[in-house]
Amino acid sequence: MIKNNKMVLSYVLKHQQNKNLDEIVQILEENKFWEVFPPKEVEVLSWQVLIGLGHVVTLAFNPELLRTVNLSIEKGAWGAFDTTAYATYDYMNQWKSKKE
Repeated sequence: MIKNNKMVLSYVLKHQQNKNLDEIVQILEENKFWEVFPPKEVEVLSWQVLIGLGHVVTLAFNPELLRTVNLSIEKGAWGAFDTTAYATYDYMNQWKSKKE
């Protein structure tokens, strides 16, 4: 989706089940996750924790920053989370119109 000339991307950061919370926190600190993700030029639209799964983070950014965003995940999250990225768009208006 393009929002104000920005693409919207959602990441699922799934907790690696073979690690406990202390191990995940240690890996994130060693990887400097909180320093590199998200990059400064990126807007965080939402950041949710799904109990039993992990984090779902939705970002908006200029499309030319896609590589930078991806590298921030590769450098910061790997080893702590299994990651998946999804291009995202808003379906709320379509859903509401179908309900009417």
